Amino acid sequence: MIGNIVFWMGIILIVYAFYKWLTIHQNYFRIRNIPYWKPKYFFGNNIGFMMLQGYPMCEFMSTLYAADPGTKILGAFNFRQPNLVVRDPDVIKQLLVKDFDHFEDHTHVLDDKVDVLFGNSLFFLTGSKWRDMRSTLSPAFTGSKIRQMFDLLSECGDQMVKALRSESESTGSADYEMKELFGKYSNDVISSVAFGCKIDSFVDPSNDFYLSGKKFAEFGSGKALFRVMTILMLPRLASLLGISIIDRKVTTFFRNMVLDNIAERERQGIYRPDMINILMNVKKGNSHLNSTTTTTSEEKSGADFASVEESSIGKKIVQREWTDDEIVAQCFGFFLAAFDTSSIVLSFVAYELSVNQNVQQKLYDEIEEMQQSLSGKQLAFENIQGMKYMDQVISETLRHWPPAPGIDRVCVKDYSYDDGEFKFKIDKGTTLLIPVYGLHFDEKYWDNPREFRPERFSDENKDKIVAGSFGAFGMGPRSCIGSRFALIEVKSVIYHLLLHFKFEPNEKSQIPLKLKSGPVGLTTENGIHVALKRRT
Repeated sequence: MIGNIVFWMGIILIVYAFYKWLTIHQNYFRIRNIPYWKPKYFFGNNIGFMMLQGYPMCEFMSTLYAADPGTKILGAFNFRQPNLVVRDPDVIKQLLVKDFDHFEDHTHVLDDKVDVLFGNSLFFLTGSKWRDMRSTLSPAFTGSKIRQMFDLLSECGDQMVKALRSESESTGSADYEMKELFGKYSNDVISSVAFGCKIDSFVDPSNDFYLSGKKFAEFGSGKALFRVMTILMLPRLASLLGISIIDRKVTTFFRNMVLDNIAERERQGIYRPDMINILMNVKKGNSHLNSTTTTTSEEKSGADFASVEESSIGKKIVQREWTDDEIVAQCFGFFLAAFDTSSIVLSFVAYELSVNQNVQQKLYDEIEEMQQSLSGKQLAFENIQGMKYMDQVISETLRHWPPAPGIDRVCVKDYSYDDGEFKFKIDKGTTLLIPVYGLHFDEKYWDNPREFRPERFSDENKDKIVAGSFGAFGMGPRSCIGSRFALIEVKSVIYHLLLHFKFEPNEKSQIPLKLKSGPVGLTTENGIHVALKRRT
């Protein structure tokens, strides 16, 4: 009898202890007088709640943004941890740009102990290690370096057009799934400009680069998704079991490819103005005077104008010694980001042009005018940068379909905000979440936001864009380091394709597009299917 009582008292105590552990932060926002969204179940109301409810990432960001429209910030819970949702552009700009030194890190979910390549990549690095690596890599993405790479970009575009014209020669038209099509192009570009490997994925789609990129693109489904969630939720267990995000064969291929490439260049004395060359100098222990890149008025695009609001990280001599794993990780991270992000953006550009034929015609007219003005000369970096309507179309596509529907930052030291009317405190270690997708469709900042209207980003309308309301590639000094490269890559291939083909919907086209549920940002239910019709 006594034994049974002790047993049940033990069970009750265990349940009570678990309940207290689960709810210990429930009053976090109430005692700080911050409005908050009450958590649901064990999953809170951030990522876990989204997965439980079956939301696509973009839809979830809209729901989170709209949870309390009268507030500048909103409390929420990721599982049991309190987060702050920042939804006011002025507050966003203050935190992510002006006071960046308080919010320089991403949420710490991966390190090199959990996944040696992902954990060492620029996106997941923190503190001084991130600052040093950002400064080390920045010279690879200056306007002058991208200008040097442009001929290779253009060559890959010509290579793609040649293959597509051959495939459509007999019928005059061919149907493609855009993500797959542009994945091949992005693969060839990154392989060439970053690693010095000339590849034609249209002729040889079984090359190791392309197959590795496809493997990564599958991480949002099936076993890969299970691995990701295990790493995010139970990192120690994942490390113990040797679980990694990407298949070991893929990581082994990249490691061998990068290190063999470096060794071969050192033996042969080969120089190329690319990422491998910068990392070779790092490996030799050379120091570099670097700083956050800035953009001249001639180079700044509509997307840059609205999203890249960088304050200088500061000039410094980087003398840190990097390991082979750290060096390989930067190439690995850049390849995966470029392969996936560029092909996603291009896919949505193709979709929007196919369903907005008036926009496509206006863009084609600009391209044709530029082609005529070249008088047979090769398209140059300055030519593509001067195409204003092209920039408007890409920028509006990024507003409708931002590659990062949400942005996260971590407070690295206690912070107080006070604008005279509104004030609050943020404790060190608190995660900020900026629901970019919600901001992009707020009628307060965008007139008739569901309409695809490139003219929003025209010279006449740029000044009307509210700073902090647009963040397709992130905001502040921690925005995407390769965004300008991605933009010129997208513009280049759209130029080449529209010059030879017209984009049209086909019988497989889903209009409007529907996104898949889950933590992956922009994955559609049935792909993005478009017909490419040859121009006469």
